[in-house]
Amino acid sequence: MAGITIRNIQVSEMKKAYELVRELAIYEKEEEAFTIGIDEYDEQFKQGLFQILVAVDHDDIIGMAFFYPTFSTWKGKMMYLEDFVVKESYRRKGAGQLLFDAFIETSKAQNCKLVKWQVLDWNEPAINFYKKNKATLEDEWLSCKIFL
Repeated sequence: MAGITIRNIQVSEMKKAYELVRELAIYEKEEEAFTIGIDEYDEQFKQGLFQILVAVDHDDIIGMAFFYPTFSTWKGKMMYLEDFVVKESYRRKGAGQLLFDAFIETSKAQNCKLVKWQVLDWNEPAINFYKKNKATLEDEWLSCKIFL
């Protein structure tokens, strides 16, 4: 997509990432579950807890991949893609593919053996995107969590 660049986020842009995550929470019909504050984003980013790649169009952040390294006891170092979002007006125009490709390349450059993420079972556009990118969708594994 012409004019779209992919780069690492700057700490001064963290509020834009925060707003994109809110947009994703709304899209996923879970806005009330989005309870973290921007200060925690800033603090944890400065501590290196996560990384963010952004898609930029004329100085406007239009998408992001939010991820962090973790470890697979079966494969070794892996990258977990926590959130992947592109503003609605830029979807299905190539920006997401540029961003996803950059995430994969970043993961390879950091010597990861695999990448993992989750997708909601009703999000057909995302599922189709991941299938197009040769992702394995595992229906036999269930997600588990405990809120502390």
